[in-house]
Amino acid sequence: MSRKLLFVCNPYAGKSVIRHNLSEILDVFIKSGYRVEIHLTQAVGDATKIVSERGAEFSRIVCGGGDGTLNEVVSGLMRLPEKYRPSLGYIPAGTQNDYAKNLSIPFEYAAAAAIASGEETHRIDVGRINSGFFNYVCGFGAFTEVSYETSQEVKKLLGAPAYGIEAVKSFMHLKPYHMTVSFNGKEMTDDFMIILVGNSISIGGIKGLLGDGIVMDDGLFEVLMVTNPSGIAGWNGLIGNIFQDHGYNPTVHRFKTKEMEFFSEEKLKWVKDGEYAGDLNYVKISNEHKAIEFACRK
Repeated sequence: MSRKLLFVCNPYAGKSVIRHNLSEILDVFIKSGYRVEIHLTQAVGDATKIVSERGAEFSRIVCGGGDGTLNEVVSGLMRLPEKYRPSLGYIPAGTQNDYAKNLSIPFEYAAAAAIASGEETHRIDVGRINSGFFNYVCGFGAFTEVSYETSQEVKKLLGAPAYGIEAVKSFMHLKPYHMTVSFNGKEMTDDFMIILVGNSISIGGIKGLLGDGIVMDDGLFEVLMVTNPSGIAGWNGLIGNIFQDHGYNPTVHRFKTKEMEFFSEEKLKWVKDGEYAGDLNYVKISNEHKAIEFACRK
């Protein structure tokens, strides 16, 4: 008896190339022994809706799209009781595909489909931000807003370079926000310019922001926080410290944690996996350890 696979595909992800390769992808799924149902997403939030409503009917969900579509699919899975949660495969079809880089998933469709429908799976951590979820990063300030602020038209026209352009622009217009941060039994109150919390070797196509040796299933997040520089000591080498972690800088803070809380008087625009997460003045972030069974090779 064949197993059931739901292929949730965003046909307009990236440069819309995936929709021209559906027959190639489906052929791989069928040859892997699956009876396949396809759902082409129609609007924002559609992937979350279909997965949360029908995901338990399938033994495997495969997402075809970019990081935003994958976020929606994972959010739908996380709404299911764990015992009814099917395993997840991913065919990256966005512009940057940051998450796929973490798991060395190839960008060639047939090769990615073979892994997505394969037998090898590993349990992967998922992030929770208040009542929502994220796969690889959330935060505010430079780099978090790169995907969200870059229009779909520019992404399709310029591809990956569009993210670099937007990243430079966001860094040049950083603004500090006063807040209190709680983590690892500590409390820190300061003016923060950047906060990144996640599990990723790449954010907006930029590698190394969260450091080296990223582990996707250790129950911990890597954190980068940058406070408002004061004087020459603060600004000296700041960019190098952020991108390459060379030397000591009093404004750059890096650590690992399972859980964090953020309090601010004004509401800040938070972003998760490159998409808008809301204007928030209280945020609780926690690590859902090994919450998803992911089809990948490690």
